[in-house]
Amino acid sequence: MSKEGKVMEHRAGFVNIIGNPNVGKSTLMNALVGEKLSIVTAKAQTTRHRIMGIVNTDEYQIVYSDTPGMLKPNYRLQEDMMKFVDAAIGDADIILYVTDVVEKSDKNKEYILKLQKVECPVVVVINKIDISDRPKVVELMEYWHETLPKAEIIPVSAKERFNLESVLESVVSKLPVSPPWFDKDQFTDRNLRFFASEIIREKILENYSQEIPYSCEVEIEAFHEGKERYEISAVIHVARDSQKGIIIGKGGSALKKTGTDARLEMEDFFQKKVFLQLFVKVDPDWRESRKELRKFGYEE
Repeated sequence: MSKEGKVMEHRAGFVNIIGNPNVGKSTLMNALVGEKLSIVTAKAQTTRHRIMGIVNTDEYQIVYSDTPGMLKPNYRLQEDMMKFVDAAIGDADIILYVTDVVEKSDKNKEYILKLQKVECPVVVVINKIDISDRPKVVELMEYWHETLPKAEIIPVSAKERFNLESVLESVVSKLPVSPPWFDKDQFTDRNLRFFASEIIREKILENYSQEIPYSCEVEIEAFHEGKERYEISAVIHVARDSQKGIIIGKGGSALKKTGTDARLEMEDFFQKKVFLQLFVKVDPDWRESRKELRKFGYEE
């Protein structure tokens, strides 16, 4: 109810976050949702799936959607990742296009052309202003005003949580009048098995270099919640035997560290003890196989 005593119409909508790799989309969504739902690392292509984070109040429900970074696909996995991006552009009530102060503004400009034609509101979020200066930020704001004249332009630092209230105010003002799409106590569309696999994948991204993280996928084989702890068994799929050796490490040391890091993160996320077993399997064609990609949640 408003200050004047009038009944407020409930608002709800899908706010889809898109942008190039490594501009801070996942950091932004986690900050806006107030939960760590999307994994965040310094490496590009960290996000592979479309992940929803839901913010509820009595007056509105915002369904944020994090998406993979836009790129030109080199194999079927990346083709499926871009399908998530295209779907996010097509079904959005509001689009948050995230750029930053570092990237070339015309990168993957075919998506900019798509944004010029969409009918829903677009908000351009210029991220990482904490590592820039005012003249550069002003210059970028002018560029985006010219490129997307209908869009609202908001400079932020998602990492430092600077000016995020402006993003929230903009989103709320643009939400359509609608009943909630999800139960008001729900904060994501994903289950705990999914977050377990993502946490393991995050630790692989953090602990290994070069092509290793991009050649891996995590499959949760068993997920059991007991009275005192979760018991989880997971398989790390790699593309080559040499990668399996690197993942395991000398005497199993690398795999043990990854497992320990993942277990501790899971215990913090689940707020319960975790017993975690990790195995490594060579699966040469997983990035090209429809069957395998469907199993991992990419192919519909």
